[in-house]
Amino acid sequence: MASLWNGERGTIKPKASFDAEEDALALKDAIEGIGTKEKILIDILTGRSNAQRQLICKAYEEATGRTLQKDLKGDTSGDFEDVLVALITPPADYDCHEVMQAIKGAGTKDSTLIEIFASRSNQQIKAIRDSFFKETEKQLSDELEDEVSGDFSKALLLLAEGNRDEETTVDTEKAREDAKTLYSAGEKKWGTDESKFIDILCKGSIPQLRQTLVEYKNVSGKTLQQSIEGEMSGELEELLVAVVKCVKSIPAYFAERLHESMKGGGTDESILNRIMVSRSEIDLLDIRAEFKKLYEHSLLSAIESDLSGEYGDCMKAICGGDD
Repeated sequence: MASLWNGERGTIKPKASFDAEEDALALKDAIEGIGTKEKILIDILTGRSNAQRQLICKAYEEATGRTLQKDLKGDTSGDFEDVLVALITPPADYDCHEVMQAIKGAGTKDSTLIEIFASRSNQQIKAIRDSFFKETEKQLSDELEDEVSGDFSKALLLLAEGNRDEETTVDTEKAREDAKTLYSAGEKKWGTDESKFIDILCKGSIPQLRQTLVEYKNVSGKTLQQSIEGEMSGELEELLVAVVKCVKSIPAYFAERLHESMKGGGTDESILNRIMVSRSEIDLLDIRAEFKKLYEHSLLSAIESDLSGEYGDCMKAICGGDD
């Protein structure tokens, strides 16, 4: 399961000569001593892979009779607590909790749902669905259907099935046809046929869609993103633009989301935590590179100027270098 959330381009790697019992006791001492030793919590939890953290959680419970999550919640607070709890949560469960958080209570947080379902692989989405069922005994699709409506609902539910085509071979002729279909459904006609956009963008394979983006520019003279932004509005526009961005480059999409979460008046810590933690073992190195390319300063320097205290220290540790 964990391998779904591992890539070659993460900033966090498994620790060599790892000892779960030793780490668990160090965490116990850091939490039980007078004044929590935040540096120890940060060093251990950001210096181990998620799979290793699960073993630490088990060893911690065996050593103390308490869960590490409960002790972290009792001993830390605010954004620092949130990111530490995120680090010790299995990835599918973490994504699942973010989805549950987004759909419960008044007003659905559509941007969270959009980010997760536009960027995750079929296998990751299926793992989220399994985790959701395990926790709630309800089907994720049924719950989403109750919360969202219209064309946005159709598109989101398609993505949340986790059944995107996985064909790796590109059919250039089909890409040309799909580009013409999209052009005819949008730019070329009065009123937009959203169903064509939803069908092609939420079902097609990523390599095939990359070629479709190229062909669309040839057919219309505009990028598909420009057309969607010109023809649509609201959540459907936001979702389909996110899909297009992820087709082009998932790391660039996340770099942009991180920048948005830190610019202007105040930081959106929930976006920051979710991206930094969920991509830390997959492609955070690539996200860092894209961030620097797009904004001409490093992700680390943005974190340093925006965050402070132990929360800032923890985020810097997850981020790693300054490239």
